[in-house]
Amino acid sequence: MINLLSPWSITRPILIGYSSSSKITISAFRNFSGSTIKRYSSKGKGKSKAIDGEDDWETIIGLEIHAQLKTGRKLFSPASTSYGETPNTNVNLHDAAFPGTLPVLDLHAVRLSLITALALQCQINSRSTFDRKHYFYHDIPASYQITQHYNPLARHGKIQIFEGDNKVERTFDVGIHQLQIEQDTAKSQNVGDNTLVDLNRAGTGLMEIVTEPDMRSAEEAGAFVRKLQGLLRRLGSGDGDMEKGNLRVDVNVSVRRFGAPFGTRCEIKNINSVRFLQAAIESERRRHIKHYLESPSIPIKQETRGLNELTLETFPLRSKEEAMDYRYMPDSNLPAIVIDQGYLQKLTHELPEMPWDVVKRLTNTYSVQKRDVETLIGLDEYHARGIRYYEDVVAGDKKIAKKAMNWIVHELLGQIGKTSLSWSPDIIPSGLMREMIILVEEGKITGTTGKSIIKHILSTTTSSSTKNNQEEMQIEDILSMLGIEITEGKHSSSSSSEDDTIIKELCEKAIRNQPKSVSDYKKGNEKVIMRLIGEVMKLSKGTANATKVKEELIELLKD
Repeated sequence: MINLLSPWSITRPILIGYSSSSKITISAFRNFSGSTIKRYSSKGKGKSKAIDGEDDWETIIGLEIHAQLKTGRKLFSPASTSYGETPNTNVNLHDAAFPGTLPVLDLHAVRLSLITALALQCQINSRSTFDRKHYFYHDIPASYQITQHYNPLARHGKIQIFEGDNKVERTFDVGIHQLQIEQDTAKSQNVGDNTLVDLNRAGTGLMEIVTEPDMRSAEEAGAFVRKLQGLLRRLGSGDGDMEKGNLRVDVNVSVRRFGAPFGTRCEIKNINSVRFLQAAIESERRRHIKHYLESPSIPIKQETRGLNELTLETFPLRSKEEAMDYRYMPDSNLPAIVIDQGYLQKLTHELPEMPWDVVKRLTNTYSVQKRDVETLIGLDEYHARGIRYYEDVVAGDKKIAKKAMNWIVHELLGQIGKTSLSWSPDIIPSGLMREMIILVEEGKITGTTGKSIIKHILSTTTSSSTKNNQEEMQIEDILSMLGIEITEGKHSSSSSSEDDTIIKELCEKAIRNQPKSVSDYKKGNEKVIMRLIGEVMKLSKGTANATKVKEELIELLKD
């Protein structure tokens, strides 16, 4: 029995209608009796033993991805799409399939779909249309879904996957068969004999992205999904958050002996994480191979399957032979979408630099590590503020590019990780960070002093009053607060001998202050020299050159 009005499920009814005499009550639902649905860890479970001869088989993988469009409203109604709201509170009359209501297409959803298709290097159809996909289920109030079956928005795109992405062992292209716009279904929950329906998601705009069967391993499929998530976030067309259901994946898997025709494929539905996607592919691959090894003359049964997230094994949902005829037909309430070529050129020109292009450009230009660039991208996947911050610090100066990356990724982010702060470009302004790095590189302050500067700024940033003044703070002010003076730098030969004398005096004092460390060092424990170096840095208030200090200590500690 399907219940929109179950007495025990009512938490906050809402009234929607044309007038006070024409109203319908759609109740919200919740887990009754305050019950909590537990999610168990599947770590260490579901691992199958290797099958003899499995290396003779090739896995063929294709994906169907449903990505919610980040428009803030539904595809054919003005209702909100905000996440986590009380069930059945973001519902328009059209979402509930009231007779006489008509769809009104959100043009912003079309724009976001177009820029996604362009970023995927798709061919845009100059004329695309909407169709009705008919089926009868409680999550589709109208008994049909509006989609683009016959004339989708775009076809024939690709994403390149590089060797090393998600442990992938080759560089190759994943073809995009088509990209279409469609509406999402409602959420449903079975409780005993009842089915509870939440229409908050009903009518949300989706992009369905269908790939070609170009992937050959679970890692390759995972790499594709992660790359698509980065693309959606950089474009602002979607969040790609699988845990919230913003991106859902159906995967088609088959196996064949190398060089043979494609085998019978099975589809695993509604996968909500990359880890589960890879587990589903592995489970299905082994199941197919085992079947063909045991029954080589019998084709495997084509069916739709689900993934048990506890055991990481797939299970049957329904046979493909039982699949219904969706009776696709054009939607007479929606006109065709005709795309002007001038508008497409404008959108193409406005496309931002994709994350993988950023990685390639920075690694080639500055010889920095790929993983460090990816860390900067991860700071802000939507607006690339991490990348802009790094480039503002470097300002095109290749001499400090690697050092700047190390200071930002390892020192700054490392120290932020020890606090309750979140990174932002304002936490240490790029100009201040650049000035500090240059001083370190010129030998005017030590690396230890640089770390002290970062620590000092972060400690004062916890106060909102000082946070507002960070932009105006000068490096000289910070050094003054720390009691540190800027030296002449490593390029000054006139002060070199004076510096050596000072370092020697500090080292001698450190040796007198740390007799036990000296004794341990002379007994063969060379690691304790770091205590002595730390003592010198303490005495010099961080101004001493650590390399010279170590050399001087080793010399003084010789018998």
